[in-house]
Amino acid sequence: MLPEIQEFFHMGGYAFYVWSSYGLCFIVLVLNIIIPLCREKVIIRSIAIQVHRKQQK
Repeated sequence: MLPEIQEFFHMGGYAFYVWSSYGLCFIVLVLNIIIPLCREKVIIRSIAIQVHRKQQK
């Protein structure tokens, strides 16, 4: 690798803290997308079940 690239990834000796922070931030952002989508599916299913039960009565 080029020395500049190595220095970039090394982050002046703080690479573990910097890259783990980036990773944690990325995980939180992805979960902020996935969790509401999953909850939406569950809520829509429960509403559909309730509507179906009321139509049967």
